[in-house]
Amino acid sequence: MTEFPGAPTGPRNGSRLRVLAAMSGGVDSAVAAARAAEAGHDVTGVHLALSANPQSFRTGARGCCTIEDSRDARRAADVIGIPFYVWDLAERFREDVVEDFIAEYAAGRTPNPCLRCNEKIKFAALLDKALALGFDAVCTGHYATIVVREDGTRELHRASDEAKDQSYVLGVLDERQLAHAMFPLGDTLTTKDEIRAEAERRGLAVAKKPDSHDICFIADGDTQGFLAKRLGTAEGDIVDEDGTKLGSHDGAFGFTIGQRKGLRIGTPAADGKPRYVLDISPVNNTVTVGPADALDVIALTAVKPRWCGTSPTGPGTYTAQLRAHGGETEVTAELTGGELRVRFSEPVRGVAPGQAVVLYDGTRVVGSATIATTERRKGAATVAV
Repeated sequence: MTEFPGAPTGPRNGSRLRVLAAMSGGVDSAVAAARAAEAGHDVTGVHLALSANPQSFRTGARGCCTIEDSRDARRAADVIGIPFYVWDLAERFREDVVEDFIAEYAAGRTPNPCLRCNEKIKFAALLDKALALGFDAVCTGHYATIVVREDGTRELHRASDEAKDQSYVLGVLDERQLAHAMFPLGDTLTTKDEIRAEAERRGLAVAKKPDSHDICFIADGDTQGFLAKRLGTAEGDIVDEDGTKLGSHDGAFGFTIGQRKGLRIGTPAADGKPRYVLDISPVNNTVTVGPADALDVIALTAVKPRWCGTSPTGPGTYTAQLRAHGGETEVTAELTGGELRVRFSEPVRGVAPGQAVVLYDGTRVVGSATIATTERRKGAATVAV
């Protein structure tokens, strides 16, 4: 029987597992389900209906979770030869992901809904239901790997192909969840074209289906328009670091730390250089802008830490990733009073409250926490309210 790195140990039929494969209707999850079935596991496919209005979550290659996606997942399951079901988690998704996203922006923070979906939906609601029904593991098409240590504990690591690595958005998984997770694509050193070629060889019609992009519940990609419809418009000031008014906006929620474009400032800076969003204050609906070097962050404090195993003790040296497709930077970090204190070896830019900081020890994911405050090189601080 073919096995995947870190696969859970089956309590029945040797290492044969009852596996619930989350099938989005895309090529990655279809190939992952096919590999799990080919490995000899007892696989059942499930598509998560996450929208109360499933026609609204896709425009072209954007979004997901439509009736079309459900049908694509069902056809893939038929070709693989596994049972298939659709589970309605729309209400849970609305509460835990969509409403959280809106509330975070209203509070002046910049959330990551994909990370929240993995935490609250795929590896909480879905996994809990799967275990209650007698499944041993949940299989997804994420690119990440699980390593089993000699003592039997599991670690989350980057994918073998770091260009496709998705461990950042899985950094919220705890040891219990990792014990029931399966990532058949994680050790694949192939291009996406080769994954599509494999899907075509397997007869999966999703082989040429375009990938979804951006935020699945904002199908047209217009985050500002989406937020404006739900939070309403409220005119406020755009000011410089001295508080001088430079322009106005229709809602502070429409901006993110580090943003350069779309500021609508008529007066150029004295030095003629571009200005960036430095701070967002929902209390007085004010957006502060300034030069690029004012974005330099040297330290941060993060809350709600989640560890992919045992929590670290004392200060340690790690690398940190701050965005899903961002690079790593060297840091020292220490857990103090339930808060994670992180200091960068070199200043970094574009760090915003609400984002996740994920710590790594080599390729191993140590854990994740939500950024609450940042300390800038010039002595200013951005604070989540």
